[in-house]
Amino acid sequence: MKRRELIKSIVMGTGIYTFSIGNKSFFLTSKEKGIKHSVCKWCYNDIPLETLCEAAGDIGLSSIELLGPQDWPILKKYNLTCAMGTASWVSLTNGFNEPGLHSELQKNYYSLLEAAANHGIPTIICFSGNRKGVSDVAGLEHCAVGLEPIVKYAEKLGVMVAMELLNSKVNHEDYQCDHTQWGVALVDKIGSPNFKLLYDIYHMQIMEGDIIATIRRYADYIVHFHTGGVPGRNEIDESQELYYPAIMKAIKELGYDGYVGQEFIPLRKDKLGSLKRGVEICSV
Repeated sequence: MKRRELIKSIVMGTGIYTFSIGNKSFFLTSKEKGIKHSVCKWCYNDIPLETLCEAAGDIGLSSIELLGPQDWPILKKYNLTCAMGTASWVSLTNGFNEPGLHSELQKNYYSLLEAAANHGIPTIICFSGNRKGVSDVAGLEHCAVGLEPIVKYAEKLGVMVAMELLNSKVNHEDYQCDHTQWGVALVDKIGSPNFKLLYDIYHMQIMEGDIIATIRRYADYIVHFHTGGVPGRNEIDESQELYYPAIMKAIKELGYDGYVGQEFIPLRKDKLGSLKRGVEICSV
């Protein structure tokens, strides 16, 4: 490739390019590759879905998430996707750490996986459930047993399954998957490329802190990120303790090109303005 053509290709941002000097090959990656932006619909429940869809382009969103199959066709109409799918029956408190729920959960997740595959939804969410007296060791084993057939089916369909890390200190008392290492141990136990973690930065700041170092250490275990201001789960600007530009820079440096879902509850009257600012903050 001539130098002029190479520069033109890089500027156009059309992908990954290979060129040679002498007997050495070099690889250049377009700057266009990077974080894709999403938002969790529940944080804007007073805004109709189609209104949010109409505003998505100006805000910089390519996804509206935590929606079920009934809403996915609406997103498609606006050239959007649902980066993290769910369903009305999915429960945070009653999850895979209860063996008595496995049969029903598996049946429901098989159907949800099929719907996701048919609609091109990349990832669906799952939860450990609350401890309810179950030890972390036993809960890990129960989750692995319950999720194994679901994840195998997900492999066949080409869909990811993600378990979300939540805090049990402020918002979700007794939730079992409340530390990164527990989630990592579950990913290792299941041992499938189609099962990873939804790393919620807000929740893990409350439980562990040390966000950037943790993300760097466990990058291969993470398929999706959520944001939120600490404390309060509100705007992610200078009003809270986390510095999101540095976090997003670290994520991008790791080669992550998946979605970051804004999951903060705006306090300001201009909610969509706060959302747009959140996306701008995370556009590094």
